Amino acid sequence: MLDIKFIRENLKAVKDNCQNRGVEVDIDRLIALDEDYRVKQSALEDIRRQQNDTAKAMKQKLSDDERAKLIEQGKKLKSDADAADSAASEASAERDDLLRQIPNMTHPDAPIGPGETANREMRVHGDPKKLNFKALDHLELGTKNDLIDFESGAKVAGQKFFYLKNEAALMELALAQYAMSVLVKNGFTPIVTPDLARASILDGIGFNPRGNETQIYSIENSDLCLIATAEITLGGMMQNEILDASKLPMKFAGFSHCFRTEAGAAGKESKGLYRVHQFTKVEMFAFCAPEDSEKLHGEFVELEEKIFQGLEVPYRVVDIGTGDLGGPAYRKFDLEAWMPGRGDGGEWGEVTSTSNCTDYQARRLKIRYRKEGEKKPQFVHMLNGTAIANSRALIAVIENGQKEDGSITIPKVLRPYMNDLKEIKR
Repeated sequence: MLDIKFIRENLKAVKDNCQNRGVEVDIDRLIALDEDYRVKQSALEDIRRQQNDTAKAMKQKLSDDERAKLIEQGKKLKSDADAADSAASEASAERDDLLRQIPNMTHPDAPIGPGETANREMRVHGDPKKLNFKALDHLELGTKNDLIDFESGAKVAGQKFFYLKNEAALMELALAQYAMSVLVKNGFTPIVTPDLARASILDGIGFNPRGNETQIYSIENSDLCLIATAEITLGGMMQNEILDASKLPMKFAGFSHCFRTEAGAAGKESKGLYRVHQFTKVEMFAFCAPEDSEKLHGEFVELEEKIFQGLEVPYRVVDIGTGDLGGPAYRKFDLEAWMPGRGDGGEWGEVTSTSNCTDYQARRLKIRYRKEGEKKPQFVHMLNGTAIANSRALIAVIENGQKEDGSITIPKVLRPYMNDLKEIKR
Protein backbone atom coordinates (compact mmCIF):
# COMPACT_ATOMS: atom_id res chain seq x y z
CA MET A 1 0.00 0.00 0.00
CA LEU A 2 1.01 3.63 -0.30
CA ASP A 3 2.38 5.65 2.59
CA ILE A 4 -0.48 7.67 4.06
CA LYS A 5 1.88 10.64 4.45
CA PHE A 6 2.66 10.43 0.72
CA ILE A 7 -1.07 10.45 -0.05
CA ARG A 8 -1.66 13.52 2.12
CA GLU A 9 1.19 15.39 0.42
CA ASN A 10 0.36 14.26 -3.15
CA LEU A 11 -3.42 14.19 -3.10
CA LYS A 12 -4.05 15.26 -6.70
CA ALA A 13 -1.44 12.86 -8.12
CA VAL A 14 -2.97 9.96 -6.19
CA LYS A 15 -6.48 10.84 -7.36
CA ASP A 16 -5.33 11.16 -10.98
CA ASN A 17 -3.53 7.80 -10.72
CA CYS A 18 -6.68 6.09 -9.44
CA GLN A 19 -8.66 7.58 -12.32
CA ASN A 20 -6.06 6.44 -14.89
CA ARG A 21 -6.22 2.91 -13.47
CA GLY A 22 -10.00 2.82 -13.36
CA VAL A 23 -10.05 2.37 -9.58
CA GLU A 24 -12.84 4.05 -7.61
CA VAL A 25 -11.71 4.95 -4.09
CA ASP A 26 -13.09 7.76 -1.92
CA ILE A 27 -9.76 9.41 -1.14
CA ASP A 28 -11.36 12.42 0.56
CA ARG A 29 -13.04 9.96 2.93
CA LEU A 30 -9.65 8.35 3.51
CA ILE A 31 -8.09 11.70 4.45
CA ALA A 32 -10.97 12.40 6.87
CA LEU A 33 -10.54 8.97 8.46
CA ASP A 34 -6.82 9.54 8.77
CA GLU A 35 -7.40 12.88 10.52
CA ASP A 36 -9.84 11.19 12.91
CA TYR A 37 -7.30 8.45 13.61
CA ARG A 38 -4.52 10.93 14.31
CA VAL A 39 -6.70 12.87 16.76
CA LYS A 40 -7.61 9.67 18.63
CA GLN A 41 -4.02 8.40 18.57
CA SER A 42 -2.84 11.74 19.97
CA ALA A 43 -5.39 11.47 22.78
CA LEU A 44 -4.16 7.95 23.57
CA GLU A 45 -0.54 9.10 23.68
CA ASP A 46 -1.49 11.95 26.03
CA ILE A 47 -3.15 9.50 28.43
CA ARG A 48 -0.09 7.24 28.32
CA ARG A 49 2.13 10.21 29.19
CA GLN A 50 -0.09 10.83 32.20
CA GLN A 51 0.22 7.15 33.12
CA ASN A 52 4.00 7.42 32.98
CA ASP A 53 3.91 10.53 35.17
CA THR A 54 1.69 8.75 37.69
CA ALA A 55 3.99 5.71 37.74
CA LYS A 56 6.99 7.96 38.42
CA ALA A 57 5.12 9.75 41.19
CA MET A 58 4.32 6.42 42.87
CA LYS A 59 8.05 5.83 43.30
CA GLN A 60 8.38 8.97 45.47
CA LYS A 61 7.97 9.13 49.23
CA LEU A 62 4.25 9.65 49.74
CA SER A 63 1.70 9.85 52.50
CA ASP A 64 -1.00 7.21 52.62
CA ASP A 65 -3.54 9.75 51.38
CA GLU A 66 -1.33 10.85 48.45
CA ARG A 67 -0.66 7.24 47.48
CA ALA A 68 -4.36 6.38 47.59
CA LYS A 69 -5.16 9.33 45.29
CA LEU A 70 -2.48 8.24 42.80
CA ILE A 71 -3.81 4.68 42.84
CA GLU A 72 -7.30 5.93 42.01
CA GLN A 73 -5.88 8.20 39.35
CA GLY A 74 -3.96 5.25 37.87
CA LYS A 75 -7.13 3.15 37.73
CA LYS A 76 -9.00 5.92 35.93
CA LEU A 77 -6.14 6.48 33.48
CA LYS A 78 -6.02 2.76 32.71
CA SER A 79 -9.75 2.77 31.95
CA ASP A 80 -9.33 5.91 29.83
CA ALA A 81 -6.34 4.36 28.03
CA ASP A 82 -8.29 1.18 27.22
CA ALA A 83 -11.16 3.21 25.77
CA ALA A 84 -8.81 5.50 23.82
CA ASP A 85 -6.84 2.53 22.50
CA SER A 86 -10.03 0.85 21.30
CA ALA A 87 -11.20 4.06 19.62
CA ALA A 88 -7.83 4.58 17.89
CA SER A 89 -7.73 0.94 16.76
CA GLU A 90 -11.22 1.18 15.25
CA ALA A 91 -10.31 4.39 13.46
CA SER A 92 -7.07 2.85 12.19
CA ALA A 93 -8.84 -0.29 10.92
CA GLU A 94 -11.43 1.74 9.00
CA ARG A 95 -8.74 3.98 7.52
CA ASP A 96 -6.45 1.09 6.58
CA ASP A 97 -9.28 -0.83 4.91
CA LEU A 98 -9.74 2.09 2.51
CA LEU A 99 -5.99 2.67 2.22
CA ARG A 100 -5.45 -0.89 0.98
CA GLN A 101 -7.83 -0.27 -1.94
CA ILE A 102 -5.60 2.44 -3.41
CA PRO A 103 -3.30 1.06 -6.15
CA ASN A 104 0.41 1.70 -6.43
CA MET A 105 1.58 4.79 -8.25
CA THR A 106 2.41 4.30 -11.94
CA HIS A 107 5.65 4.67 -13.86
CA PRO A 108 5.51 7.94 -15.85
CA ASP A 109 6.32 6.09 -19.10
CA ALA A 110 3.51 3.53 -18.77
CA PRO A 111 0.79 4.06 -21.41
CA ILE A 112 -2.41 5.60 -20.07
CA GLY A 113 -5.76 4.15 -21.06
CA PRO A 114 -8.50 1.62 -20.19
CA GLY A 115 -8.05 -2.13 -20.44
CA GLU A 116 -5.88 -3.82 -23.03
CA THR A 117 -6.50 -1.10 -25.61
CA ALA A 118 -3.75 1.06 -24.12
CA ASN A 119 -1.09 -1.67 -24.11
CA ARG A 120 1.91 -0.69 -26.25
CA GLU A 121 3.91 -3.10 -28.38
CA MET A 122 7.62 -2.49 -27.77
CA ARG A 123 9.33 -5.06 -29.99
CA VAL A 124 8.75 -8.35 -31.84
CA HIS A 125 11.13 -11.29 -31.99
CA GLY A 126 10.78 -14.03 -34.61
CA ASP A 127 8.43 -14.54 -37.51
CA PRO A 128 4.82 -14.98 -36.37
CA LYS A 129 3.69 -16.21 -39.81
CA LYS A 130 6.27 -18.85 -40.59
CA LEU A 131 3.83 -21.78 -41.18
CA ASN A 132 2.98 -22.44 -44.84
CA PHE A 133 0.06 -24.75 -44.12
CA LYS A 134 -3.19 -24.55 -42.14
CA ALA A 135 -2.21 -24.72 -38.50
CA LEU A 136 -3.87 -26.99 -35.95
CA ASP A 137 -4.45 -25.73 -32.44
CA HIS A 138 -2.88 -27.42 -29.40
CA LEU A 139 -6.05 -29.39 -28.65
CA GLU A 140 -6.10 -30.91 -32.15
CA LEU A 141 -2.37 -31.61 -31.93
CA GLY A 142 -2.84 -33.06 -28.46
CA THR A 143 -5.53 -35.42 -29.67
CA LYS A 144 -3.57 -36.43 -32.76
CA ASN A 145 -0.47 -37.23 -30.69
CA ASP A 146 -2.18 -38.47 -27.50
CA LEU A 147 -0.76 -35.70 -25.31
CA ILE A 148 -3.63 -34.04 -23.39
CA ASP A 149 -6.68 -35.57 -21.71
CA PHE A 150 -9.30 -33.04 -20.56
CA GLU A 151 -12.06 -35.65 -20.40
CA SER A 152 -10.39 -37.62 -17.62
CA GLY A 153 -9.43 -34.39 -15.87
CA ALA A 154 -13.08 -33.31 -15.81
CA LYS A 155 -14.17 -36.73 -14.56
CA VAL A 156 -11.70 -36.69 -11.67
CA ALA A 157 -11.49 -32.99 -10.70
CA GLY A 158 -13.96 -31.04 -12.83
CA GLN A 159 -13.86 -28.79 -15.89
CA LYS A 160 -10.56 -27.09 -16.74
CA PHE A 161 -8.45 -29.80 -15.10
CA PHE A 162 -6.42 -32.07 -17.34
CA TYR A 163 -3.90 -34.88 -17.66
CA LEU A 164 -0.68 -34.53 -19.66
CA LYS A 165 0.48 -37.76 -21.28
CA ASN A 166 3.47 -39.19 -23.08
CA GLU A 167 5.83 -36.51 -24.46
CA ALA A 168 3.66 -33.71 -23.05
CA ALA A 169 4.32 -35.04 -19.54
CA LEU A 170 8.05 -35.08 -20.28
CA MET A 171 7.83 -31.58 -21.75
CA GLU A 172 6.06 -30.30 -18.64
CA LEU A 173 9.05 -31.36 -16.54
CA ALA A 174 11.54 -30.24 -19.19
CA LEU A 175 10.14 -26.71 -19.36
CA ALA A 176 10.51 -26.26 -15.60
CA GLN A 177 14.05 -27.70 -15.57
CA TYR A 178 15.08 -25.58 -18.54
CA ALA A 179 13.74 -22.33 -17.04
CA MET A 180 15.24 -23.12 -13.65
CA SER A 181 18.66 -23.81 -15.20
CA VAL A 182 18.61 -20.44 -17.01
CA LEU A 183 17.75 -18.60 -13.79
CA VAL A 184 20.30 -20.41 -11.63
CA LYS A 185 23.02 -19.49 -14.15
CA ASN A 186 21.91 -15.88 -13.72
CA GLY A 187 22.26 -15.79 -9.95
CA PHE A 188 18.81 -16.91 -8.77
CA THR A 189 18.46 -19.20 -5.77
CA PRO A 190 16.20 -22.16 -6.65
CA ILE A 191 13.24 -22.65 -4.29
CA VAL A 192 10.39 -25.15 -4.22
CA THR A 193 7.65 -23.29 -2.34
CA PRO A 194 4.53 -24.49 -0.50
CA ASP A 195 1.38 -24.60 -2.62
CA LEU A 196 -0.60 -23.12 0.28
CA ALA A 197 -0.35 -19.79 2.09
CA ARG A 198 -2.21 -17.95 4.81
CA ALA A 199 -4.88 -15.51 3.68
CA SER A 200 -2.94 -12.68 5.35
CA ILE A 201 0.04 -13.37 3.06
CA LEU A 202 -2.16 -13.24 -0.04
CA ASP A 203 -3.66 -9.99 1.17
CA GLY A 204 -0.18 -8.57 1.77
CA ILE A 205 0.94 -9.46 -1.75
CA GLY A 206 -2.21 -7.87 -3.17
CA PHE A 207 -4.47 -10.84 -3.92
CA ASN A 208 -8.05 -10.88 -2.68
CA PRO A 209 -8.27 -14.16 -0.75
CA ARG A 210 -11.97 -13.91 0.08
CA GLY A 211 -15.17 -12.47 -1.37
CA ASN A 212 -17.18 -12.75 -4.56
CA GLU A 213 -14.45 -11.28 -6.80
CA THR A 214 -11.69 -13.63 -5.70
CA GLN A 215 -9.84 -15.92 -8.11
CA ILE A 216 -8.43 -17.85 -5.16
CA TYR A 217 -9.37 -21.28 -3.81
CA SER A 218 -9.78 -21.16 -0.01
CA ILE A 219 -9.44 -24.16 2.29
CA GLU A 220 -12.58 -24.59 4.38
CA ASN A 221 -12.25 -24.20 8.15
CA SER A 222 -8.75 -22.73 7.92
CA ASP A 223 -6.96 -19.50 7.06
CA LEU A 224 -5.13 -21.25 4.20
CA CYS A 225 -5.53 -20.73 0.46
CA LEU A 226 -4.14 -22.48 -2.60
CA ILE A 227 -1.65 -20.10 -4.19
CA ALA A 228 -2.23 -18.58 -7.62
CA THR A 229 1.51 -18.00 -8.14
CA ALA A 230 4.78 -18.49 -6.24
CA GLU A 231 4.93 -14.69 -6.04
CA ILE A 232 2.72 -15.16 -2.98
CA THR A 233 4.96 -17.64 -1.15
CA LEU A 234 8.25 -16.05 -2.21
CA GLY A 235 7.11 -12.60 -1.12
CA GLY A 236 5.63 -13.90 2.13
CA MET A 237 8.88 -15.69 2.94
CA MET A 238 10.41 -12.43 4.23
CA GLN A 239 7.37 -11.04 6.06
CA ASN A 240 8.33 -8.91 9.09
CA GLU A 241 12.05 -9.25 8.28
CA ILE A 242 14.79 -6.60 8.21
CA LEU A 243 17.22 -7.62 5.47
CA ASP A 244 20.93 -6.87 5.32
CA ALA A 245 21.53 -4.26 2.59
CA SER A 246 24.80 -5.96 1.63
CA LYS A 247 22.85 -9.09 0.60
CA LEU A 248 20.56 -7.23 -1.81
CA PRO A 249 19.37 -7.93 -4.39
CA MET A 250 18.06 -11.30 -3.26
CA LYS A 251 16.83 -13.20 -6.33
CA PHE A 252 14.76 -16.39 -6.13
CA ALA A 253 13.47 -18.86 -8.72
CA GLY A 254 10.35 -20.43 -7.25
CA PHE A 255 8.80 -23.66 -8.48
CA SER A 256 5.18 -24.26 -7.52
CA HIS A 257 1.82 -25.46 -8.67
CA CYS A 258 -0.69 -22.65 -9.18
CA PHE A 259 -4.45 -22.73 -8.67
CA ARG A 260 -6.98 -20.23 -10.03
CA THR A 261 -10.75 -20.35 -10.11
CA GLU A 262 -10.83 -18.42 -13.42
CA ALA A 263 -14.32 -17.30 -12.50
CA GLY A 264 -16.01 -15.63 -15.44
CA ALA A 265 -13.37 -16.75 -17.95
CA ALA A 266 -15.01 -17.97 -21.14
CA GLY A 267 -14.75 -17.76 -24.90
CA LYS A 268 -12.65 -19.40 -27.57
CA GLU A 269 -9.52 -17.49 -26.49
CA SER A 270 -9.70 -19.30 -23.12
CA LYS A 271 -10.12 -22.82 -24.46
CA GLY A 272 -7.81 -25.73 -23.78
CA LEU A 273 -4.67 -25.07 -21.75
CA TYR A 274 -4.82 -21.28 -22.01
CA ARG A 275 -7.00 -20.86 -18.90
CA VAL A 276 -7.00 -23.79 -16.52
CA HIS A 277 -7.55 -24.25 -12.79
CA GLN A 278 -4.13 -25.80 -12.07
CA PHE A 279 -0.75 -25.39 -13.74
CA THR A 280 2.96 -25.53 -12.96
CA LYS A 281 5.10 -22.41 -12.97
CA VAL A 282 8.65 -21.21 -12.36
CA GLU A 283 8.54 -17.67 -10.96
CA MET A 284 11.26 -15.04 -10.69
CA PHE A 285 11.20 -12.91 -7.56
CA ALA A 286 13.53 -10.31 -6.09
CA PHE A 287 13.99 -8.09 -3.06
CA CYS A 288 16.21 -5.10 -3.81
CA ALA A 289 17.14 -1.56 -2.83
CA PRO A 290 14.82 1.11 -4.32
CA GLU A 291 17.51 2.54 -6.59
CA ASP A 292 18.01 -0.85 -8.26
CA SER A 293 14.44 -1.93 -9.02
CA GLU A 294 14.02 -0.39 -12.49
CA LYS A 295 17.29 -1.90 -13.74
CA LEU A 296 16.37 -5.27 -12.26
CA HIS A 297 12.95 -5.08 -13.88
CA GLY A 298 14.66 -4.73 -17.25
CA GLU A 299 16.79 -7.79 -16.46
CA PHE A 300 13.64 -9.81 -15.69
CA VAL A 301 12.26 -8.98 -19.13
CA GLU A 302 15.57 -9.94 -20.77
CA LEU A 303 15.51 -13.31 -19.01
CA GLU A 304 11.95 -14.00 -20.13
CA GLU A 305 13.00 -13.18 -23.67
CA LYS A 306 16.07 -15.41 -23.41
CA ILE A 307 13.92 -18.34 -22.28
CA PHE A 308 11.45 -17.99 -25.16
CA GLN A 309 14.19 -17.38 -27.70
CA GLY A 310 15.63 -20.71 -26.60
CA LEU A 311 12.22 -22.31 -27.13
CA GLU A 312 12.24 -20.93 -30.72
CA VAL A 313 8.87 -19.25 -30.17
CA PRO A 314 8.03 -15.89 -31.84
CA TYR A 315 6.94 -13.31 -29.26
CA ARG A 316 6.39 -9.63 -28.69
CA VAL A 317 7.07 -7.49 -25.59
CA VAL A 318 4.16 -5.33 -24.45
CA ASP A 319 4.21 -2.34 -22.09
CA ILE A 320 1.00 -2.69 -20.07
CA GLY A 321 -1.31 0.31 -19.84
CA THR A 322 -2.68 1.80 -16.63
CA GLY A 323 -6.14 0.28 -17.01
CA ASP A 324 -4.70 -3.25 -17.16
CA LEU A 325 -2.23 -3.00 -14.28
CA GLY A 326 -2.82 -4.95 -11.08
CA GLY A 327 -3.01 -2.92 -7.88
CA PRO A 328 0.58 -3.57 -6.68
CA ALA A 329 2.36 -2.97 -10.04
CA TYR A 330 4.26 0.26 -10.68
CA ARG A 331 5.04 -0.97 -14.19
CA LYS A 332 4.42 -4.26 -15.98
CA PHE A 333 5.69 -5.87 -19.16
CA ASP A 334 4.15 -8.95 -20.80
CA LEU A 335 5.57 -11.38 -23.30
CA GLU A 336 2.92 -12.51 -25.76
CA ALA A 337 3.82 -15.59 -27.79
CA TRP A 338 2.57 -16.22 -31.30
CA MET A 339 0.10 -19.12 -31.20
CA PRO A 340 -0.63 -20.30 -34.77
CA GLY A 341 -3.72 -22.30 -33.78
CA ARG A 342 -5.32 -19.50 -31.80
CA GLY A 343 -8.15 -17.56 -33.43
CA ASP A 344 -8.45 -17.37 -37.20
CA GLY A 345 -4.93 -17.77 -38.57
CA GLY A 346 -3.04 -17.24 -35.31
CA GLU A 347 -3.01 -14.70 -32.49
CA TRP A 348 -0.76 -13.38 -29.76
CA GLY A 349 -1.31 -14.90 -26.31
CA GLU A 350 0.20 -13.81 -23.01
CA VAL A 351 2.82 -16.25 -21.70
CA THR A 352 4.79 -14.20 -19.15
CA SER A 353 4.33 -11.09 -17.07
CA THR A 354 6.84 -9.17 -14.95
CA SER A 355 6.04 -6.35 -12.53
CA ASN A 356 8.01 -3.87 -10.48
CA CYS A 357 5.88 -3.40 -7.37
CA THR A 358 8.28 -0.92 -5.71
CA ASP A 359 7.61 -0.82 -1.93
CA TYR A 360 3.84 -1.35 -2.25
CA GLN A 361 3.88 -5.00 -1.13
CA ALA A 362 6.77 -4.47 1.29
CA ARG A 363 4.72 -1.95 3.30
CA ARG A 364 1.87 -4.42 3.63
CA LEU A 365 4.18 -7.29 4.60
CA LYS A 366 6.59 -5.12 6.66
CA ILE A 367 9.73 -6.16 4.77
CA ARG A 368 12.60 -3.71 5.21
CA TYR A 369 16.37 -3.47 4.86
CA ARG A 370 19.01 -1.60 6.78
CA LYS A 371 22.10 0.03 5.33
CA GLU A 372 25.34 -0.27 7.24
CA GLY A 373 25.76 2.60 9.69
CA GLU A 374 22.09 3.61 9.55
CA LYS A 375 19.66 2.99 12.39
CA LYS A 376 16.37 3.40 10.55
CA PRO A 377 15.45 0.59 8.14
CA GLN A 378 13.78 1.31 4.79
CA PHE A 379 11.23 -0.65 2.82
CA VAL A 380 12.64 -2.89 0.08
CA HIS A 381 11.38 -2.96 -3.48
CA MET A 382 9.85 -6.24 -4.66
CA LEU A 383 9.66 -7.58 -8.23
CA ASN A 384 8.08 -10.65 -9.76
CA GLY A 385 8.13 -12.23 -13.20
CA THR A 386 7.06 -15.42 -14.94
CA ALA A 387 9.95 -17.54 -16.15
CA ILE A 388 7.68 -20.34 -17.38
CA ALA A 389 3.95 -20.90 -16.95
CA ASN A 390 3.93 -24.42 -18.29
CA SER A 391 0.40 -24.67 -19.63
CA ARG A 392 0.74 -21.63 -21.90
CA ALA A 393 4.36 -22.41 -22.78
CA LEU A 394 3.17 -25.85 -23.91
CA ILE A 395 0.65 -24.22 -26.26
CA ALA A 396 3.33 -22.01 -27.79
CA VAL A 397 5.92 -24.80 -28.17
CA ILE A 398 3.47 -27.36 -29.55
CA GLU A 399 1.73 -25.04 -32.02
CA ASN A 400 4.92 -23.40 -33.29
CA GLY A 401 6.72 -26.73 -33.52
CA GLN A 402 3.99 -28.44 -35.58
CA LYS A 403 4.62 -29.79 -39.04
CA GLU A 404 2.15 -30.38 -41.82
CA ASP A 405 1.73 -34.07 -40.96
CA GLY A 406 0.78 -33.19 -37.36
CA SER A 407 4.09 -34.17 -35.81
CA ILE A 408 5.85 -31.68 -33.52
CA THR A 409 9.50 -30.65 -33.45
CA ILE A 410 10.90 -30.43 -29.93
CA PRO A 411 13.08 -27.33 -29.30
CA LYS A 412 16.78 -28.17 -28.93
CA VAL A 413 16.98 -26.69 -25.42
CA LEU A 414 14.37 -29.17 -24.14
CA ARG A 415 15.82 -32.30 -25.69
CA PRO A 416 18.40 -33.02 -22.94
CA TYR A 417 15.50 -33.14 -20.46
CA MET A 418 13.38 -35.38 -22.73
CA ASN A 419 15.67 -38.35 -23.35
CA ASP A 420 17.09 -36.56 -26.42
CA LEU A 421 13.79 -36.85 -28.32
CA LYS A 422 13.71 -34.60 -31.40
CA GLU A 423 10.05 -34.83 -32.29
CA ILE A 424 6.63 -35.98 -31.18
CA LYS A 425 4.96 -38.25 -33.67
CA ARG A 426 2.34 -41.00 -33.57
